[in-house]
Amino acid sequence: MELLKARWAEGKFVCVGLDSEYSKIPGHILKKNFSVANGLVEFNRAIVEATHDIVCAYKPNLAFYANHGAEGIDALWRTLHEIPAIGLGQVPVILDAKFGDIGNTNNGYAEFAFDYLHADAVTVHNYLGKEAMKPFIDRKDNGVIVLCRTSNPGAGEFQDLKHHGAKLYRVVARHIADEWNKNGNCAVVAGATYPEELAEIRQIVGNMPILIPGIGAQGGEVEKTVVAGQDKNGQGIIVNSSRGIIFASSGKDFAEAARRETQKLHDLINQFRKGGVL
Repeated sequence: MELLKARWAEGKFVCVGLDSEYSKIPGHILKKNFSVANGLVEFNRAIVEATHDIVCAYKPNLAFYANHGAEGIDALWRTLHEIPAIGLGQVPVILDAKFGDIGNTNNGYAEFAFDYLHADAVTVHNYLGKEAMKPFIDRKDNGVIVLCRTSNPGAGEFQDLKHHGAKLYRVVARHIADEWNKNGNCAVVAGATYPEELAEIRQIVGNMPILIPGIGAQGGEVEKTVVAGQDKNGQGIIVNSSRGIIFASSGKDFAEAARRETQKLHDLINQFRKGGVL
């Protein structure tokens, strides 16, 4: 939370999703690397070096590393340990894993995310309740980012079901804010593709951080997102864009293109938020 708030104080709210799908990495990188791990790490390094001064966080999605087995997990570990802007603890890293199981199993997930990878935060889902999430919640120095209103088209199948008259995503938001956040290390996920629901969630969770996926490839609008998601101080948002930034170009200029898209999103966010551009 301290790392995140320090970035917010500098007017930085963009989270770059390191969804580094190997088949989309520019060919000139793949040609000179003889392993999947080396290719992924070199690509991630270039993206981070080009953008680290204008972002609030990075969010590698576990799926794009785990699908390569040991090499992929090695690439993820190296990304978090060998790239200076991340490895030195300057920019917080959110492991997007959406973990959620019984408590004993979650011990293993927490150890993997925080002790092995040294991620600063992790995404989790809430279906098994607070008791099962304790291995994450009890890590006072790490962030626990709970799925609340996700950005996918089918999100409403369960999230819009009503419990005593309130839609489930509102019930979840209330539980996270009132019951889970005793250590001040919780946040919620609310998609940019549902700005009205995002605004409702902000009202419920107060100044708690909100991770906001769905900008860019998924179609979320920046102005509506910022207006709905910002807290009373014009902060509190982690606005994620993945494919729209890291795959903005498939050529040798991919890192420069990633920076341009990051800067563009950075400028738009600050144009519409209460605090404006620093």
